[in-house]
Amino acid sequence: MLDLKLVNASLFTLADASPTATSMGVLNGRILGFDEDIIDLPARRTLDCAGAVVVPGFGDSHNHMAWFGQSLSELDLSGCTTLDELYAAVTEFAGGLDDGAWVIGSGYDDTVLGAHPHRDGLDAAAPGRPVWLKHRSGHMCTVNTEVLDRAGVLDRSVETPEGGVVATDDAGPTGLLEEQAQKLVSSLVVPYPIADLADAIGAASAVYASEGLAHVTEAGIGSGWIGRSPVELAAYTEARRRGTLNTRVQLMAASDALHPLDSAEEDRISFGLDLGLTTGFGDDRIRLGAMKIFVDGSLIGRTAAVTEAFCDHDHSTGSFQLSIDELTRRIINAHVSGWTVAAHAIGDAAVDVALDAFEVAQNERPRADVRHRIEHAGIVRPDQLARFATLNVTPVPQPHFLYEVGDTMAAAVGVDREPWVYRHRSFLDQGVRVPGSSDRPVASGAPLLGMQSMVLRQTSGGAVLGPEERVDAETALRAYTVDTAWMAGDEAHRGTLETGKLADFVLLSDHPADVPPEQIGAITVLATVIDGVGVFGQDYLDTLETVHSQEHVPTTQKQEV
Repeated sequence: MLDLKLVNASLFTLADASPTATSMGVLNGRILGFDEDIIDLPARRTLDCAGAVVVPGFGDSHNHMAWFGQSLSELDLSGCTTLDELYAAVTEFAGGLDDGAWVIGSGYDDTVLGAHPHRDGLDAAAPGRPVWLKHRSGHMCTVNTEVLDRAGVLDRSVETPEGGVVATDDAGPTGLLEEQAQKLVSSLVVPYPIADLADAIGAASAVYASEGLAHVTEAGIGSGWIGRSPVELAAYTEARRRGTLNTRVQLMAASDALHPLDSAEEDRISFGLDLGLTTGFGDDRIRLGAMKIFVDGSLIGRTAAVTEAFCDHDHSTGSFQLSIDELTRRIINAHVSGWTVAAHAIGDAAVDVALDAFEVAQNERPRADVRHRIEHAGIVRPDQLARFATLNVTPVPQPHFLYEVGDTMAAAVGVDREPWVYRHRSFLDQGVRVPGSSDRPVASGAPLLGMQSMVLRQTSGGAVLGPEERVDAETALRAYTVDTAWMAGDEAHRGTLETGKLADFVLLSDHPADVPPEQIGAITVLATVIDGVGVFGQDYLDTLETVHSQEHVPTTQKQEV
């Protein structure tokens, strides 16, 4: 007796042995078989898919789930095109808040506005309130005088954290805080309550399910400017307990959350979390992933560490988040202690530092099966490509950046370096996988939009960045399914539709390869199913149901009854 049977479906399994099928059976959250192996088995629920496309559930190898969930209740500044418009939005939003409540906004882009907001403008927009506006990159923010005062910036009672910048003009601090300096603000509100974080995670999960996402990797929890709470993992557990976590998650621990450990000499575990927790701990719903470490900053904010100066910004060659010695030490210690390492490195100078550290780490303690990764890999020189393959390091770029911020990235790097930006085909030619990811909420996180950007590489202004890095729609689909599962170490359980694997799949109105490239992002997600249970599109699934229930008796006996 199957729990679920799909018939008359256009199944694209992405498995090499049997790439297509028309029917599939599910039992106990796992795929039992296809076509003739299951077609005559009775099922508690049978869905006549009427030719709908069915593919493996999508994954996102780099997103910020709690951050995105919180942003859903914050002032959305992504549509502001002028500073006056932004200040007016702050004033309107503040008018609906309780006395003394913070005005928290997110998503503003100084390259669109023409400049960062200034604390004087924020003071006038929301008198007497603390105002905190987060840049879309997440690598900087702007605050008003009230927040600067509470943070100890104005009286200089608090030092600027290493790797951070407090911007100033002739009158003093402007309100702009870059990189690690954001801790001055986050320290005033962090840690967030577990219940509030669980609310945010649940809200994010509902959006993810509507976009076909079955699994995401959360790129940094627990500490640093990216962390929401030292006990952040508990919030994901709470969301799961509530039944609102309808997405499988892998959680990266921020490097600042790790600390020195004692262990037997032969174990060589000197750096990690209490009890020896490391990459892989957990189950198929919530699992501990890599250690996340920030090597440099943001290409959008021109704080990424590059070997040649930016073409349009006074930051010159960007900056590192910590000293190169400290960055290297943490990467080596995490590797030796058994962690997978995810190094945030956008500029080519930062990529050099990360690759060098991985090479030293492997020489110190060879681990043939480890899947170290470089998050973003935004600017990669031709001479660096082969090192990714040689060192078995995987790049995790965000293709939809090309559309949303491609024009400003092109202006930053100039014509000569433009072909190096957010590569794809060049990595594949080296035999290196490129999993799909979004960095949401920095960019829109819908996987189908990401696939479209992989194929087109077109900016919102109509330019094409690195046309030689384009891939076809089938490759883009595999990036968000097969490759995201592999990146998480889950290829034995998901990523393709095969007997014995998890019953995670998406029903689509069209296959990405069957529509014009510019229409891939407009494909409709009809339903998302995890463990054989619908987490989105239940009304649609109900319309497909042909038999509501069957007793556990052979088909011939049912016909007689």
